[in-house]
Amino acid sequence: MSYRVRKCVFPVGGMGTRFLPATKAMPKEMLPIVDKPLIQYAVEEAIIAGIEHFIFVTGRGKTALEDHFDHAPDLERTLREHGKNMEIEAVTSWMPKSGQISYTRQQEPLGLGHAVWCARDLVNNEPFAVILPDDLILAKTSCIKQLINAYKEVGGNIVAVADVPREQTKRYGILDIMTDNGHLVRAKGLIEKPDPSKVPSTLSIIGRYILHPKVFAFLDKQIHGANNEIQLTDAIAKTIDSVPLYGLRFSGRRFDCGDKVGWLHANLAFAMNRIDMCEQMMEVLKEFK
Repeated sequence: MSYRVRKCVFPVGGMGTRFLPATKAMPKEMLPIVDKPLIQYAVEEAIIAGIEHFIFVTGRGKTALEDHFDHAPDLERTLREHGKNMEIEAVTSWMPKSGQISYTRQQEPLGLGHAVWCARDLVNNEPFAVILPDDLILAKTSCIKQLINAYKEVGGNIVAVADVPREQTKRYGILDIMTDNGHLVRAKGLIEKPDPSKVPSTLSIIGRYILHPKVFAFLDKQIHGANNEIQLTDAIAKTIDSVPLYGLRFSGRRFDCGDKVGWLHANLAFAMNRIDMCEQMMEVLKEFK
């Protein structure tokens, strides 16, 4: 039996070392894509999908992220005094309401599975979404909404998937496929960061999940897997016998914003996708031909 997905977990405790020195005093999730930080895109994606409770798993040095989801009275007052209504709309219209956001700390960087486990009491015993803000997806229908729509049809655990070059499979969770209709696959297994010479497929998990709360039963054991971290994929794999696992080939374009080139690529793509900027960006890009 499936239930409505109301909650979403955002694991945002990472240090962002690949973007130093920019992230020395700023959370990596606050890196801008054009004029909005990565974390805002993730939350807006969840809002569009009907999520009602936003759970941030943070770490030290993340106060700027928390402040971003709060009112800024001095700024808003100044904007109001100058009649800048569009700017007020830009900084307030997308914010979840009071009481819809919860924060919990991941006190040690023990992996994605550990970060999700830290949210267990806030999730409670109901299905939930997970969004990794580093994976930014440009799509007509939000990626997490696509997953929720599929979940309503089949239930179980559902992950967003995409084929990657075989040599890159060592960076992802890889599905061992049972059936595949070209859009939705059912998996019989799941391997985290396998050796490219031993992969069962090249179908890789992208940072979007709809999960059954049974994953917490395995995460409770705190078993370390690949890279000596507590892996979310290991917990998902352990539930396959009781909770079917599906992979959705989502519609949209994914950008790896945990990588410098991927982040720059995302800025270009999102700018080109905006009516107010695309012509100017075309002129800028001509300079680099």
